[in-house]
Formats: sequence, C-alpha cells, structure tokens
Amino acid sequence: MAPSDVQLLGSWASPFSIRVQMGLKLKSIEHEFIEENFYSNKSDLLLKANPIHKKIPVLIHSQKPICESLLIVEYIDEVWTDGPSILPSDPYERATARFWTTYIDQTWFPIMKELEKAANDEAKATVIGKVIECVVLLEAAFEKCSKGKSFFGGDNVGYIDIVLGSYLGWIKVTELVGGPNVLDGTRTPGLAGWAERFLSHNVVKDVVPEPNKLLEFYMMVKAARASSSA
Repeated sequence: MAPSDVQLLGSWASPFSIRVQMGLKLKSIEHEFIEENFYSNKSDLLLKANPIHKKIPVLIHSQKPICESLLIVEYIDEVWTDGPSILPSDPYERATARFWTTYIDQTWFPIMKELEKAANDEAKATVIGKVIECVVLLEAAFEKCSKGKSFFGGDNVGYIDIVLGSYLGWIKVTELVGGPNVLDGTRTPGLAGWAERFLSHNVVKDVVPEPNKLLEFYMMVKAARASSSA
C-alpha cells in the first residue's frame, strides 16, 4: 500500500494523535503524517475531513476520513488484521477494554485538566485527591486486565495501553510544573512498572515526545493564550 493511501492529520504533541500513531506503528502501516496546528489556523483539509468537530486526529484511508481517536484505533484494528491485535478477541475482555478507555478519556483526563485551573492550594489538593482515586482504580484495572503480565493487553501492548500510554508524556509535564507524582511507585507499583515498560517498547519509543519538549510546547501555548486574552 502506498503511503498516500493512508494519511493522519494530527499534532506531534496531541495524546489523541499519539495513540493513533501507535496503532499505525503496531500494525506496520505506512502513512503520511500531516502536522496540524490544533489550536489555531486549521487547514482546509482538516475542515473538510472533520466538518463537525473540526478537530484532530483524522485518519484518511483511501480518501475516506475517520474521526475521533478511539474510533480510529478500533478502525485500524479491524481493517489491518495481519498485524498484532489491539483489542482483545474475547467479547467480555473487549467490552472491558472499551469501558476503561472511555473511563480514561471521559473521567480521569478531565480531572487531570482541572489541576491547571485550580485557583488555590485548597482547590488543588481537592483535585489531587480525585486524581489519586482514579489512578488507584486504574491500578486495580491493570492487575485484572494484565493477568500478571507486562501490559494491560497481556504479553503485548493493547487498547488500554495505547490510550493511557498516550498521556504519559503529559503526565510527566504535570509533575514538572508542580503537580502530583501521578504514577507513584509506592501507591501504584503496577502502573509505575507498566509505564517504564511501555515507554521502552519499540512501538512507543519514537512516538511519545520527551517531557521537556512537551513542557516547552505547553509554555509556548500558555503564553500565546495569555497574550490573546490580554
């Protein structure tokens, strides 16, 4: 398949783009990555490919756009069946994986974002408490889903690994700007070990950006937003 048959509209810093890149790399799918400015100056191609939400990522396969990162990863798994499976084959395990990926995106991640908006130390402490509650639940999910193996997917990187792992760079940024140690080795030893193994996996190493690079990007975006609202 020619690289032009598969295009990904995304951003190197976006966890939602990162997870799609992981899925493509896991399946060894050649593709063209088209960098988008996801907070301003959206391209005509992006607006045409995703006219409803006008957001990245968008996978374009044979000129057909697929939007929303979770749906894209599932699409990749269903279309390219030659590579390693991303979702479990067992219906119950597949439903469980979907439950936890939805939890990560719709419950845990929004709480993480509240840290930036906390107005004072008391508000920040409240949010940190919520973050820890979520992470403890994810620790238990890891124990159950991994069945004592290296990843949520067992011996191999799977759906939950890709989704939670796409945030690891930004989790480190949260710590660098004074946030909590989210994956604490004492509180959540399973997740702490998982994160180390995941980041050293050959599918991940060249996809998840270095925390310091993400921090520079974060500070640049923060300054630009402050300037535009002044």
